[in-house]
Order: sequence, then C-alpha cells, then structure tokens
Amino acid sequence: MTATPAERDAMRRALDLARRGPRGINPQVGALIISADGDVLAEGWHRGAGTPHAEVDALSRLSPGDADGATAIVTLEPCNHTGRTGPCAVALIAAGVSRVVYAIDDPNDVSSGGADRVRDAGVAVESGVLADEARELLDSWLTVQRLGRPHVTVKWAQSLDGRAAAPDGTSQWITGPAARADVHQRRAAADAIVVGTGTLLADDPALTARADDGSLLDHQPIPVVLGERPVPDDAAVLRHPHPFLQYPGDLDAALSDLRRRGVHRVFVEGGPAVAASFVRAGLADELLVYIAPALIGGDMLALRDVGVTTIGEARRLTVRDVEKLGDDLLVVAAPATEGVS
Repeated sequence: MTATPAERDAMRRALDLARRGPRGINPQVGALIISADGDVLAEGWHRGAGTPHAEVDALSRLSPGDADGATAIVTLEPCNHTGRTGPCAVALIAAGVSRVVYAIDDPNDVSSGGADRVRDAGVAVESGVLADEARELLDSWLTVQRLGRPHVTVKWAQSLDGRAAAPDGTSQWITGPAARADVHQRRAAADAIVVGTGTLLADDPALTARADDGSLLDHQPIPVVLGERPVPDDAAVLRHPHPFLQYPGDLDAALSDLRRRGVHRVFVEGGPAVAASFVRAGLADELLVYIAPALIGGDMLALRDVGVTTIGEARRLTVRDVEKLGDDLLVVAAPATEGVS
C-alpha cells in the first residue's frame, strides 16, 4: 500500500514541525498521529537532546487508547534504542498504532531498525514518503552520520567577475547589508566558524554572529583558526564569547577534533586559500557564494587553486537555490557527485 494523499499532507506538516526543533547532535524530527480517516489526533516534534522524541511527544498529547488503529507519520524512521529516552518503536507499538509512515531510514547503526521492530509486531510500515524533502531538511545531520565528520559549508563573497578584493587588497564591502545579514544568520546556525591566519591577520575579524544593530545573536559559533602563525594579543577573536581553537592546517585532523568536541556544522569563511583547500580536499558539502553586481578585475580571485588542470576535471556542482538579497545574489550549491544515504 502506498501513502494516501492524507498521509502525504500529514508528512508535509510533520516536516514543518521538525523545523521547529534545534539543529544539533540530534536530528530534527516531526510526527503526527492521524486517524484512519486522515484526521489529525496529535502533533509533536523533538525539542533537543534529552527531551522526548517526536513520536513520544505526539503520543503524550493523547489519552490511553486514542491511538488504537491510528497511523503515525514520522519524518525519520522511529528509533530502536534506549538512550536518554526509550525506543520510539516500542512506544508506537504500545500505543496501538496500526500503521507507520516515515520519510527516510535512520542511517545510525545504534538507533536504526525501528521499522523492522514495529513491522515484526504486526504494524504496517510505509517508507520513503517525501524522502527528498526530509533529506534536504536533515542534510547536515545525514552528512555527519555518513562521513563521521562535521558537515562543512564553504562561503565566500565575490564580484560578478569572481574577485574577492580590489588590487590594493580592500574587500569591505563587496556585498550589501542584506547579504551580510544573511551571513550572520548562517553563522549563528553553525557550531564553528573557520578562517585562516591570512584572513585573521589581514582583516582582524571578530568571527561572531551579530544582529543588524551589532549586538550578538543568541547562538555563537566557536571560532577556529587554521595555520601556524600566532594570533596577535590584540586580535578581535580574543574577545569572542568562546575561546578560539587553532589547528596547523591538517583539515582532516581539525574536523576530527571538532567532531570529538561535539561540532556538527562548520562554516568556513576564511579567504580564497582556505576555501580552496576545503574544496580541493573534497570536504566542502555545501557552497554559499554571494555575488555582487560589480566588476573589479585584477588577480584577487575569490577562490584559489582547487586542483583542476583541464576542463574535464572541473568540479561540477548542483545548484540547490538562488536567492536575491538586496542587489546581490546568493547561490547555494553542492558537489554534483555527492551521494545521499
């Protein structure tokens, strides 16, 4: 049996609910309990580590017996392990649901297997409903599960002709206020922000996420500096709410240590050389390119050597979104060969 129109509508609602949850070590998950007629009986979403999972959150809003014969709509396969909370698969079975519809399989070996568990209990299961939308929502979390390292976003701003600065080295500001505000919102959504020592010494960035009035946003990424040159005693990064971390330049080792520290989303903002190093190493999961309608010319390219020597080696991208921000454009892209599990 394939998903009904009512179940697909419910999954869209579940995805909207999932977006209310925080992005972090746990996935954003939404859930609905609907009747056989498609009426919504309860809604829930995961509010962060240690809180009830989405399915349990939804079930908690029902009285005993209300879920008998109902359908659970979940954006991610119900978990099958006991951590800070019990297995959602067991909770659904105990509640008496007769059908579970979910979007994508859980790739985590520890928590996966919930679909089989409810199926073995006699509950009908349908998977893959709005799977593409769910993968897009959980892109960074899925990257961490699949690759065992943080999800990496590489950002740069450039003129229309691909320059990051004028011949004299000046670069503030290529883009306008709307684009810069968007960058700060994306910084606030990351766990760590990365620059190289070249950018740190040349621009003295604060590496904070700020509102339009200059005040600090609620969430601040950990500042990370790549390179061996010492950070000056009066550097702005030393006034960051979090102590900065510095790595000599081994990207794999840096990402491994950041993952060990609980970092799941890395925002690379540190100059043409650092951006190119992540692209060249195949470590750029997402690219954010802010393009200003200006021509600069000269040799100050926004991206350095990425290892391409002939056109057949060009690093092809899939454009996921194009957004107009004031007079500027934001292009969101990812490697075209990127696999999704």
